[in-house]
Amino acid sequence: MLLAGLGPAQADTLPHPLRPVVAPTDTLVQILPCPGIVRAPVGTIIFAGNAVTKDRILRAELDFHEGDTLNLVDLPARLEANRRRLFNLQLFHAVVVQSSCTGSRLLIVFGMQERWYTFPVPILSLADRNLRSWLDRADRWRRVDYGVHLVRSNFRGRNEQLIANLQLGFNRKYELFYEAPGLGHYRRLGLGVGASYFQSHSLDYITLADRLTPFRADDGFPIQRFYVTGGLRFRHTVQFLTALNFSYHREQISDSVNHYNPTYYLGLTQRKYLDLNLISTRNQRNTFAYPLTGRYAQVALTHRIFLDGTTPSITTLHLNYTRYLALGRQFYYSVGLSGQARLTRQLAYADSRAFGYDDLVRGYDQYVIDGRHYALVQQGLSYPLLRPQPIRLQSIDNPKINTIPLALYLNIFADAGYVIAPHSLSQNRLPNQLLSAVGLGLHLVTYYDRVFTAEYTLNGLGQTGYFFRAEFPI
Repeated sequence: MLLAGLGPAQADTLPHPLRPVVAPTDTLVQILPCPGIVRAPVGTIIFAGNAVTKDRILRAELDFHEGDTLNLVDLPARLEANRRRLFNLQLFHAVVVQSSCTGSRLLIVFGMQERWYTFPVPILSLADRNLRSWLDRADRWRRVDYGVHLVRSNFRGRNEQLIANLQLGFNRKYELFYEAPGLGHYRRLGLGVGASYFQSHSLDYITLADRLTPFRADDGFPIQRFYVTGGLRFRHTVQFLTALNFSYHREQISDSVNHYNPTYYLGLTQRKYLDLNLISTRNQRNTFAYPLTGRYAQVALTHRIFLDGTTPSITTLHLNYTRYLALGRQFYYSVGLSGQARLTRQLAYADSRAFGYDDLVRGYDQYVIDGRHYALVQQGLSYPLLRPQPIRLQSIDNPKINTIPLALYLNIFADAGYVIAPHSLSQNRLPNQLLSAVGLGLHLVTYYDRVFTAEYTLNGLGQTGYFFRAEFPI
């Protein structure tokens, strides 16, 4: 709902409760006329609806402040850009903005509806990379994890985040992380710290026929990992972030794993190493949940130093760039380019991951492709099939959770990728060859930035299949 009737009595300027929306549009900006005024100073900026979120957190995102002079011709685009910055903090269901003139000065009011910030989520998950991999396992029903995942977003009203994991079952995980993206008056410098301990009764110790081969030990843990991490965040806005992380890792495998694959840790059963990681992200998408326009770029550089004095260090460079375009007539096109290069004299099997983990040529979900370097191109053409009014749950009074937004997009896509693996096993066919796939998908965008996809894919091997994901593909 737009703000209206702004005037000297501020009690009448506050917005009514807002409904959640999936993607913000320019209709959420309203400019009341200022006759005879071309440029005007900002007199007052008001935030309404932020019962938890501190005003200074929101002011730090804006590119103008009280006293700045704004050109009224450019004001609609300027306010929309700042409204999207606030919306993309992902702290609010919706953000609206209205400007008016009080004398010769601008009165600018941002209205927002806050989300629910505490989520204790039960863990009941599959102990595999994806659903297809889990279905291929003969012991699939024993490969289940359970526990609780607790997230406290907007901690202290300062856009900080606490994450805790207590996971039992097939894979055991104990984790605690704290993230403060920006501290201080200008919110430019932040920090992140955390610790993780992981154990599993099974370990995929080698790739044969382009599939992971598991080793299982019911009375022990073939793999145990522990790490602690800390780092600084250099934050210009929510759209431009740089992170510098330092972490210590200790990892151990069983003697049996080392026997069956001596290259897993290059002949070692335990290794310790330090990671120094620099990540810079420029996120200029219209909305972070399901972007339709804008661009995204990220550069990540990691240097790993092993503490045994013999294992060679590894330098990894990962690049990601995605462009989103509105083609007209409600068609939207996206193209994503990503790649990775690893520089080292010798690479352990555990460090040779390429496709099948974070990056994937869709349609090859049942495979993994290991190697040193890779490149990936993904394209998609989307069309909105359904943009109904949000579903209102009459039995729930809390406006933070009683309205469910829904949007459904039809998507046609094509992927292509290539993995360079100088020392690939002869049983693996997919490294060092072009991988391609085309497909048709349905993308459901809903509650709290959740995106669910159902896809039908034909890959370059002539195989077809249905795949389901819980994330935006590009």
